[in-house]
Amino acid sequence: MSVLLIGSMMLFSACSGNNSNGKNEDGSSSSATPSESSQSAKPAGKPTELTVAFPIFGVQPKDLQLVEDAVNKIAVEKINVKIKMLPISFSNWQQQTNLMFSSGEKLDLLPTLYTYNLAVAQGQLIPLDDLLNKYGQGIVEALDPAYLDAAKVNGTIYGVPTLHEMAAAYGVSMRQDIVDKYKIDTGKIQKLEDLEDVLKTVKAGEPDMAPLVPTLGASILDNYVTYDRLDNTLGVLPDYDNNLKVVDLYETDEYAKQLQVLRKWYQEGLILKDASTNQTSQDDLVKSGRAFAYLTPVNPGSFPYDDGDNAAQSAQSVPMKIATFSLPPVSTTTQITNTMWGVAVNSKAPEKAMEFLNLMYSDKEIVNLLIWGIEGKHYVVKSGNVIDFPEGVNAQNSGYQLNMGWLFGNQFISYVWNGTDPDLWEKMKQYNSTAVKSKALGFTFDPTPVKTEVAAVGNVLSQYRLPLETGSIDPDKTLPKLKDNLKTAGIDKVVAEKQKQLDAWLNAKK
Repeated sequence: MSVLLIGSMMLFSACSGNNSNGKNEDGSSSSATPSESSQSAKPAGKPTELTVAFPIFGVQPKDLQLVEDAVNKIAVEKINVKIKMLPISFSNWQQQTNLMFSSGEKLDLLPTLYTYNLAVAQGQLIPLDDLLNKYGQGIVEALDPAYLDAAKVNGTIYGVPTLHEMAAAYGVSMRQDIVDKYKIDTGKIQKLEDLEDVLKTVKAGEPDMAPLVPTLGASILDNYVTYDRLDNTLGVLPDYDNNLKVVDLYETDEYAKQLQVLRKWYQEGLILKDASTNQTSQDDLVKSGRAFAYLTPVNPGSFPYDDGDNAAQSAQSVPMKIATFSLPPVSTTTQITNTMWGVAVNSKAPEKAMEFLNLMYSDKEIVNLLIWGIEGKHYVVKSGNVIDFPEGVNAQNSGYQLNMGWLFGNQFISYVWNGTDPDLWEKMKQYNSTAVKSKALGFTFDPTPVKTEVAAVGNVLSQYRLPLETGSIDPDKTLPKLKDNLKTAGIDKVVAEKQKQLDAWLNAKK
């Protein structure tokens, strides 16, 4: 999944609301095991109705009801459940779901997007451990045990991660035509500093093109990370280990050296002049010929695929070459818990909600319906696990085109779109399984004891970080001011609290 979303993370404070009476909403028993439920061809009784909310980034698909009906035909047969799909505009997602919780509105299943621990802290999700054992074996089988461990808050699971890239690696995405024109050896790009000669070559040959630009709304260093952020970068774990000793990132020698590199590049015209205030996306800058490269997270899904018929294209329809830095992919808690599915505290049928969630991780028909729509109408199978639009259908007129496979449970059992590597999911599994695991994997910081300091530190960083991390201002003059202001705001107290919690987490694991 490459989803660029932001949110705050908080830890658990007592949550209740699990339905422990063993009855569904219609009063029927939910004591069957997952295998018994799935083998029952025609479950008795009225189907349990579930409301499944999810965010969308565009208009509601016109064929949503058709997809919902197709899903329900299967769900009724297998687990005697009917769902109501409730799409909510992403811009209204947090506000509307909070209102649903506060009003007690019907809501059974929903994802959290970078707000898992906040949802747990606010008592919005019920514990899932027992439900997973009874009705979630498809989920358990699909997920690495480390991913479920990372979902634990104070030893309890309140949500399950969707399957996508579960680790982060970084690289640089460059215009292929410029790489070819100047015969750039991308294999020599192993770390940030290795880009300098490449950027100078582009600057000399393409004076009207910015050699390096940040991604929209981010600094350049946001996509070159060598530490575990531990949720918010206010106290980090260098090299994802550091013997579990938390340090202030902005006091480290590595950070100071990186700022010096960026400042030098900026002064030499190698970085976009208005990088710290730019409001144009990196894709648009590349398309318009104003940019050559930008740093980016990298995983098997990042690389354009050439099937022999089509030129390898990036998302912005400009051929790109991606060079991966030598830093290995690393799994951190945030990387795993950024998109989680949970059972809402509002649910009056948590057992049935878990049974349907289990289908989202184990049933190929359900997963492909939610991700791609109806076969023959929204897609056709081209060959093997590769699909494409039916004749006369395209991205503009399709009735179901969410482009959100990363959201619906286990996309690793779904089709892949034509032009995508047919082996993508196997490569993604390999990528995930071989990733280095942060020594703090499973730890989540609760900022509540230092929320005043966290807010004050955040205000300081919002003033200084982007200009510094794009090379736009002199770090010799500005970094000391940043560090002084951070101390005044209370960053030392935040780091100490994070260390205290990390120590407690480690002791609890022994």
